[in-house]
Amino acid sequence: MAEVKLSAEVRDDFGKGAARRLRREAKVPGVIYGHGAEPQHVAIDSHALMMALKTPNALLRLEFDGKSELVIPKDVQREAIRRFLVHVDFLAVKKGEKVTVELPIQTEGELAPGGNLLEHVLNTLPVEAEATHIPESVTVSIAGLDAGTSVLAKDIVLPSGVSLAVEDETVVLQVVAAQAEAPAEEGAEGEAEGAEA
Repeated sequence: MAEVKLSAEVRDDFGKGAARRLRREAKVPGVIYGHGAEPQHVAIDSHALMMALKTPNALLRLEFDGKSELVIPKDVQREAIRRFLVHVDFLAVKKGEKVTVELPIQTEGELAPGGNLLEHVLNTLPVEAEATHIPESVTVSIAGLDAGTSVLAKDIVLPSGVSLAVEDETVVLQVVAAQAEAPAEEGAEGEAEGAEA
């Protein structure tokens, strides 16, 4: 994954009032954590950051105060209705360092015919990957899967250098049969009881 360079500025005023002022100036407050260093408070242009965060687990190079810091977003807070960025926590990373991230799960193919439904038990898959080589997502084939089938974490093919950060037997996806209408079920039970008598 290519890194995205963003200019940031160090901020030294904190609290809700300061955050509101920043947002009025079209900037997003953020904090960089990691490597045992003191948290670094920064502000970043909101449009540039929003575009960079369209890619899950984006690798960002924040440049501020004559320094350059490689980071990944760890906690992105958005306004509930309009979804604009409110605050972002970043994790400082280094090339070669392993990090735990959540990869979006994408599916391909069609389920077996017969009104089967796909249930996403997990929407993201926790994995460990090198900070500078985090995949954007994982793809799972659901082609031909029938009701009662589960896809476990260990069944998902991961890119080279990426390992699971969840138990192998964790259910990620499962195929369930479409529910029949209740009145039809009651009628069928009544017939069965009549046959037994």
